Formats: sequence, structure tokens, C-alpha cells
Amino acid sequence: MAEPVLVSACLIGSHCRYDSRTNHDHELVRRLTEEGCTIVPYCPEEAGGLGTPRPGASIQSANAAAVVDGKARVVDVHGRDVTAQFLKGAQGALETCRMHGIRRAYLKERSPSCGTCATHVDEVQVPGPGVTTELLLRNGIACTPVEGKKA
Repeated sequence: MAEPVLVSACLIGSHCRYDSRTNHDHELVRRLTEEGCTIVPYCPEEAGGLGTPRPGASIQSANAAAVVDGKARVVDVHGRDVTAQFLKGAQGALETCRMHGIRRAYLKERSPSCGTCATHVDEVQVPGPGVTTELLLRNGIACTPVEGKKA
């Protein structure tokens, strides 16, 4: 039986980035397919109710753990609080993993949602996970960062 894996939708060619572009990573898709994995695409920002295109966003004055714990916010470049949408998308990712028995995720690096090793705080790239990755890691989902290709 094929192992299901969660993959940031932009990495498989969906134009769901904040700027309507994609980060299609043909090599990742090829490798996962060769491994016999079933790719389950997911965009937490779209799933959380944010449209595409949308203003860029970043965690405000803290980190993703503080957002998940209800102690910090995510705001877009216009100052609009989008915390609820980020948390809804993160929870949806966790529910998707549970529904499909997913134990591994491949997520777009440097995203305030999907970043694994780096994310954005106060519009500056910093070490640490994004909101979705933080929630998945807390629940035992292995998260692998993927740079992706801008297209």
C-alpha cells in the first residue's frame, strides 16, 4: 500500500502562493512517486480562508509556538490580523494527516505557514517553523523542508 505524504500544494504546481505563483518542484514529485508515495496536496493559507493572491504575512513579535499557544498573532503587510485563518489552515493540515494516516510532510521552506527551518517574523526571515509546521511537529508528524522552484 502506498504511503500517503502531505505536500505543500505550491510544491506540486498549484498556483496558491500569496503572489499566485507556484514553487513546483518536479524533482520532489518524481522522487515521492518513485518511492511509491501518494501525494496529498495541501495549502494551509487557502484552506484557512485566505484568497489567492493575498498580501504577504508574517508572525508578529514572537514565533509560531506562541501563535499556536494563542500568545502571538500573524498579520499581513497591511496590518490585518490573519491569525484565525493561519490557525484554521494549520488545524486542517493536522486533520488531513489524521484522516489519511500521514506521518510525513514535505513543506515549503520560509513560509509563515509551512516553513520548517525558517519562517518570517516581523517581515524578516528567522530560524524556526511556521504555524502549520509547529502544529504538525507537536503531533508527531515529521516535517521536511523543501525550497521549491519559483515559477
